[in-house]
Amino acid sequence: MNIDQFLHQLGQEKAIAILRTHNQETAALAMEAAIRGGFKIIEFTLTIPGACELIKDFSTRGDVTVGAGTVLDTEEAERSIEAGARFLVSPVVDESVIRIASERGVASIPGTYTASEMLQAHKAGATVCKLFPCPYGGPAYVQAVLGPLPFLKIVPTDGVDHRNADAWIAAGAYAVGFVNSLFEPGFIAGSNWEAIEHRAVDCLQAVKH
Repeated sequence: MNIDQFLHQLGQEKAIAILRTHNQETAALAMEAAIRGGFKIIEFTLTIPGACELIKDFSTRGDVTVGAGTVLDTEEAERSIEAGARFLVSPVVDESVIRIASERGVASIPGTYTASEMLQAHKAGATVCKLFPCPYGGPAYVQAVLGPLPFLKIVPTDGVDHRNADAWIAAGAYAVGFVNSLFEPGFIAGSNWEAIEHRAVDCLQAVKH
């Protein structure tokens, strides 16, 4: 999958399942539940022990596109790509990470907050801009930014849940990322994989309406 193909898929699916937890086995089981619920684009943050092993394992499947999250430098970027990541997500704008992703043919999703940061990331070659953290005003903030900068592709992650995802999409977000709203800490702690699967269905229904 090249960058254009990923961008097309993201525009169709409108959602990324983003997992951050403290145990590799738990991460695998939780993400399996999200996939059963319908997610086709998934992200393991590098803060998960054995994250690159998870990326490698899940990237061999034909039903999902796998990315790495919390990529902070070029070494982590290279390691993630070697493991099979097809997109790299960061909480900040690091132009060296964006450059590595572009050179290796994978998508880059740097974390941005202001319009200036988004334009900087876009000019540096970012595929889309992650909106992080959640801004005051929520979806209205996306709409305001897209007014003068309609060419940006913005993907909010913080503050998105199955109850408001449709509002983010309606405001112009290219897609959204589900984190704790999908992988609720209580679900994880209780190994309630069925609840995660059902929540995944709710999240995906929200972005498609």
